[in-house]
Amino acid sequence: MTQVLVADDVRAHIAARLATAAAEEGVRIIYAAESGSRAWGFPSPDSDYDVRFLYAHPREWYVTLAEARDVIERPEDEQRVDLAGWDIRKALRLLLRSNPALYEWLVSPMVYVDSPQRAELKALFEAHASPRALAHHYWSIARGQWRAEVAGRTEVRLKKYLYVVRPLLCLAWVAERQSPPPMSIDDLLCRLALPPAPRRAVEALLGEKRATPGLGTRPPIAEIDAWAVAELERLDPDRLAFPDAPRLDMRGEADRLYRRIIGLAA
Repeated sequence: MTQVLVADDVRAHIAARLATAAAEEGVRIIYAAESGSRAWGFPSPDSDYDVRFLYAHPREWYVTLAEARDVIERPEDEQRVDLAGWDIRKALRLLLRSNPALYEWLVSPMVYVDSPQRAELKALFEAHASPRALAHHYWSIARGQWRAEVAGRTEVRLKKYLYVVRPLLCLAWVAERQSPPPMSIDDLLCRLALPPAPRRAVEALLGEKRATPGLGTRPPIAEIDAWAVAELERLDPDRLAFPDAPRLDMRGEADRLYRRIIGLAA
């Protein structure tokens, strides 16, 4: 995982916001990283910071009959930083459901708070993840973005193309390798075969997105449209040969890690 540099003043501001949220909620932050366009590799100069984190309460919080709210959220502030975090119990339950959002947090190139548990969570996810669940996730995102933002339009918000392209590349990765995909769109483009015409169009769009605040609209990009339609058809998960079960049942390992994190086991 190649780390992406974050300006010292931004990193300090994010650290302060995380510390404030942790103090207000009475939790310990286990891991925090960037998600969204900055971590995916196509931020605009004015992109916000989507900080995502995992946390744990004191162990007494986990041994009551009632289950309290297991999400912490703080809205975007004047420095374009927003926070959203999951309790470790929620995170591990989602891990066992092969939730790709959690994996993307764990392999983010922009880390704000790290701990040994990140590597353990990543290894658990990679050992357990269901290729079918991963494929359905990325196919649904790509199809949803295509239908909502591109198909049939005479003018397309250009950044929305990248919200179709990246999940399609992730889907192709899962279909070919049956493993969780890398987070960076550059890694995906370097390591996957893409026909020359849509590759040139995507690379040109990436360059424009990275250089232009508030990227606007224009008529559809025919090379990306044709490729996207074909990939949505070719990579429909219901037509692909994936095992229905996770690769390994890691529920016991997840339970043991959970107990250690919340202080119920050594």
